Amino acid sequence: MFNPDPSSKPVNPKLPKDVIMMVEKNNLVMAIKTLAQDENISMDEAKVRIDAYETALKVKQQQKLNTIANKQGISNHAISFDREQETKEELESGKLIKTRVKTTKQTQGFKDLQQGVDSQLNNLGYKKPLMPYWTKRLLLIMVIMAGLFWILWRVFG
Repeated sequence: MFNPDPSSKPVNPKLPKDVIMMVEKNNLVMAIKTLAQDENISMDEAKVRIDAYETALKVKQQQKLNTIANKQGISNHAISFDREQETKEELESGKLIKTRVKTTKQTQGFKDLQQGVDSQLNNLGYKKPLMPYWTKRLLLIMVIMAGLFWILWRVFG
């Protein structure tokens, strides 16, 4: 790479390992101070580099989560990092939306998870039984209790 000013230091795009550890532990102030001191650059330049590293790290994490979710059949919306950003954008567009309703997000996440599990089971060729296992068990217990009641009624009645 051509450097027009030979007196300036070359810019190192990689961050030192101790700074990377500080960023991953979310100790951003110490990371900025350490990077600025180690490489003798201004705090603003250090902040820009750390912000770039942090966004790249979040993008990598999101890509890993997306690939895992795709393998498991879960939709990408269920594990999105930018849910709050979407609600802010919707508020700016003029729609009236309650942001404090927790049940909607939980039920939506649960529905996404349930759809993912159902699609995975369908891919495996699994068919749901007509009567779930727990209803069979309850029916069996009720039949046994009715039988015992009838027997005791005949003996002591």
